[in-house]
Amino acid sequence: MTIALHQAEKLIRAAETKAKSMSVIVSVCVVDTRGDIVALIRMDKALHLTPDVARGKAMVSAMFGQPSSAFTEQAASPVFQTLNQMNQGRLFFVQGALPIMKDGERIGGIGVSGATAQQDEDIAKAAIEAL
Repeated sequence: MTIALHQAEKLIRAAETKAKSMSVIVSVCVVDTRGDIVALIRMDKALHLTPDVARGKAMVSAMFGQPSSAFTEQAASPVFQTLNQMNQGRLFFVQGALPIMKDGERIGGIGVSGATAQQDEDIAKAAIEAL
């Protein structure tokens, strides 16, 4: 099972609402379990690199079924460097993404970039709670 577009759109809307309530400008990316983009937004005035970072964080959570922050210390290890190379250097092993679960099964990941790492994760969490 993988995340459906209507679910991803709901996550994106909830994340954008949360970001606005926090007065931060971010990009939000929802990916399926392979790391392919299902939905992506870049809020007005968000930095140009934030969509790629949001996707990289989301990919990590979707692939491993854990928050992206769980891999920060391991990011420099040869295994994780090789994994990143295999994914064209797109993986970001930093805080700001969470796995998306449904009925105990991983169906994707949501990543946020543009605010502080904790704010990014808080936005992702609020979006998942809305789903």
